[in-house]
Amino acid sequence: MKRKIFYVVLSILICCTIGFLSSIVTQSSVNDWYLTLNKPNFNPPNWIFAPVWTTMYILMGISAGWVWAKGFHHKWVKTGLYHFGFQLLLNGLWSIIFFGLKQPFLALLVILALIVVLILTIKWFGIVSKVAAILLIPYLLWLCFAAVLNYKIWEMN
Repeated sequence: MKRKIFYVVLSILICCTIGFLSSIVTQSSVNDWYLTLNKPNFNPPNWIFAPVWTTMYILMGISAGWVWAKGFHHKWVKTGLYHFGFQLLLNGLWSIIFFGLKQPFLALLVILALIVVLILTIKWFGIVSKVAAILLIPYLLWLCFAAVLNYKIWEMN
């Protein structure tokens, strides 16, 4: 049990660190460039993003820690965690491209790749732990919504 708690806490810290670093890039343009963009009517208010993303990063961390605690020596654990790490890098890259470089189309390509890698992560996590896989479903749904929003912002601008 202590081992599982250790891996879950460590994974949450890793995910939240990525989230924090992404927020630094996001803040660089969310109060100027992003405000000037045309957005669809289903665009949520800006204040909603921080609590939603914080929740997503915590769920991601719990999920990854749950899998990691099964033992990194296990083939499916490694496979799942490699996919998880890759999707986490794509997650951070999206913020850099969308907000840092102000390139919604390139960010759309990244988020689509992110969704594919996340689906693969869910598949591999599901082999190791159904709970871990289920914990990633809200994140997948949020990413799908974010991809549609990203697409509409690109289309409208």
